[in-house]
Amino acid sequence: MATQLKRNSKYSEAEWTARQELAACYRIFAMMGWDEMIFNHITVKLDDQEGAFLINPYGMHFSEVTASSLIKIDIDGNKLDEDNPWHVNKAGFVQHSLFHRVLPDAHAIIHTHTTATMAVCGLEGGLQPTNFYACNFMGQLAYHDFEGVTVREEEGERLVEHLGNKRILMLRNHGPVVMGKSLSDAFIKYWALQRACEIQLATMSMGKPILVDEEVIKVHQRDLYMAAIPGQSGKAEFDAMVRKVDKIDTSWRD
Repeated sequence: MATQLKRNSKYSEAEWTARQELAACYRIFAMMGWDEMIFNHITVKLDDQEGAFLINPYGMHFSEVTASSLIKIDIDGNKLDEDNPWHVNKAGFVQHSLFHRVLPDAHAIIHTHTTATMAVCGLEGGLQPTNFYACNFMGQLAYHDFEGVTVREEEGERLVEHLGNKRILMLRNHGPVVMGKSLSDAFIKYWALQRACEIQLATMSMGKPILVDEEVIKVHQRDLYMAAIPGQSGKAEFDAMVRKVDKIDTSWRD
C-alpha cells in the first residue's frame, strides 16, 4: 500500500497497518459503487492478536470509514475496543465468523450485494464462461441455495459443506462471499468476479453468448497463474486503487 501516515499510538504497528489497509478497501468499494447503503462487510483477521478481527461500524457508509473508526471484535462479534462508540452488526458477521473460524487461510472476507454479482447468483447456471474474467473462475466457485437471511448458526454446516475446498461461495439469490489469504488477494478476486458478472449480464442482454470451451479454459487458467507474482496476489492492483482514492480524499488514513 502507499506510504502510511504515522502510526496511531493506541495500536500496534501490525494493527494500524491492517486498519489503514481495510479502511482503504472500504473507500475503494465506495468509489467503485460496490457499496450498499450501510450494509455488507469486509473483514480482516489481525495477525498479531489471536481471535481478533476488524469490521466496519454499523451505520457508517463505506465512504466514511477511517482506520480508527473500524471496530475490533472477537470471533463471536463482541467488541474488543469498548471506547469505540459505534455498534457492530453481529448478525452480519455470522457467516464471516463461520469462515474465519474454520478456515485458517481466510484472512480477509468480502460479502457484497452489487447488482451484477447478485444477478448472476440468481441466474440458473450461475457464472458461465462467456468472457475472459469468467474463465478465471470456472471450476473454482461453490454455490449454496438461498435459505433466507444468513443469521442462523445451523445453516453454517451447510455453508461450509457446500464451500468445500473453494474460496468463493456464490449464495444463490443473495450474493458472493469472497475469501483471500490477504486483503489484496480477496480484493483482486472480488474485482475480477465483479467484472465477470457485469460482462456476462451485458452479453446475455444482447443475445446468445459464446461459451468458451473447457480445454481453452484450462489453458487460460494455467497461463493466468503462471503470470502472477508469487506471494503478492492483488498487491499492485490494490495499491493503484489506493492512489486513486487518495486523489479524492485521504481522511480514511486517520
